[in-house]
Amino acid sequence: MEQALAEFLRSLGLERNASELTVKSYREDLTQAIEFFRTRYEGQSLTPAQITSRHLRAFTVWLSEQQYAKTTVARRIAAVRTWFKFLCRQGTVTANPADGLRAPRQDKKLPHFLSVDSLDRLLRAPNDLEPLGLRDRAILEILYSAGLRVSELTGLNLVDIDLDAGMATIRGKGKKERLAFLGPAAMKALKQWLPARHAMLGERMKKTDAVFLNKNGTRLTSRSVGRLLEKYLAMAGLDPRTSPHTLRHSFATHLLDHGADIRSVQELLGHSSLATTQIYTHVTTQRMKDSYDKAHPRAKKPV
Repeated sequence: MEQALAEFLRSLGLERNASELTVKSYREDLTQAIEFFRTRYEGQSLTPAQITSRHLRAFTVWLSEQQYAKTTVARRIAAVRTWFKFLCRQGTVTANPADGLRAPRQDKKLPHFLSVDSLDRLLRAPNDLEPLGLRDRAILEILYSAGLRVSELTGLNLVDIDLDAGMATIRGKGKKERLAFLGPAAMKALKQWLPARHAMLGERMKKTDAVFLNKNGTRLTSRSVGRLLEKYLAMAGLDPRTSPHTLRHSFATHLLDHGADIRSVQELLGHSSLATTQIYTHVTTQRMKDSYDKAHPRAKKPV
């Protein structure tokens, strides 16, 4: 089992050019599945070729019993299906036991986003008289201005930024590259942060290509971005459910609200499928319907 998993993960990294985060997620999900088979069927020493649809159904039932979120269960089932497709191609298994495996039906949730006024309050929260305040202002401005995933932001290097053009080269999921536009406010915040960044590195006698650093002069992590956002949400009195990804949702929603073409938004977000971007049209449509229901004299009048 472990050897088959190692070969799959190696293929992900080398052949499919998957990111380290993607490989890590597959490793965690599939290691859990292997541990389930080992514990549930103790003494059988199952190999991948011996796994049947019955074993996999037992695993999906067990996942549900653990009261994992439906999204978590769906991700782990998807990982198992992808793994067995790989094993079929490799000839390790002759028939795919995961063919009929289905994930639980997902609840349709519209993405949470902030209003323009709320975003203004959030973006004004960092103290731009302090170096880390300048950094935090630049982080928030760029997340919203460019609609970045937090991993894309923390992965930014100096060579990725074109200060003259107001653009950045972004490496997204699957290491796909795209261009992101940095608006005037984001560019101003970034230009204020870069000298402070240089001074911070000089004091610590360190060198790094990362745009955003922690107080020790090393690359900022996604978790640290989440923590600093929590601080500024509290300062601005905003919804604590807000995450760094909420700024990406807000970016897309506000673009569509103001007439942007959905395919342009797809490109800016780095979505490989238009269907992924279309969730934001549901957001804007629902907002229009709510406005209609509140404003139209006959919207709620019984027929």
